[in-house]
Amino acid sequence: MLNPQPAGFWQRLRVHVRAAIPSHAELTQIRWLRPVAHRLVDPGLWHARPEALARGLAIGLFWAFVLPFAQIVFAAAHCVWWRGNIPIAAAATLITNPITIGGWLYLAYRVGSFFIGSGGSASVPADAAAASGLLATLQSLGWPTVLGMAMFATVGSVGGYVFMRLGSRAWFHWRVARRARGRRN
Repeated sequence: MLNPQPAGFWQRLRVHVRAAIPSHAELTQIRWLRPVAHRLVDPGLWHARPEALARGLAIGLFWAFVLPFAQIVFAAAHCVWWRGNIPIAAAATLITNPITIGGWLYLAYRVGSFFIGSGGSASVPADAAAASGLLATLQSLGWPTVLGMAMFATVGSVGGYVFMRLGSRAWFHWRVARRARGRRN
């Protein structure tokens, strides 16, 4: 056998993911990435380090609830800026996808209605109601929904960061304890 296939699912997945991710040299050759290519080849953006994973998850969850489109692009750009893990951020944005967005918007409306009160009917000042542009768009989406999505973005990103930090710490201690048990036997 010249090229044996990996035995388990996770090993096969790892091989396929590594084959799909461009190398550092390929990233620097893409013309529109050249201005930021030196930042994209930073290993901290791609490797599993606890702080970078936590930042990536927080950034991904934030942009998943803030924008209805181009979430992965914004999350990746902010991961470069704040040194978060890009693959985790991209995966976290997929929590709001075309299949689940209806449920998230309904839940956001319900949560926003709870905090605004009056059964979900939000009152807008008269002078603000006459404004056009962004305010009109927000008003057409519904103030309770916007408030709910903003709350999901904030709570989700902070909760994701704390969860990832605590989870990585617990995983590290579990791994150290397992090694210690292995040395005793």
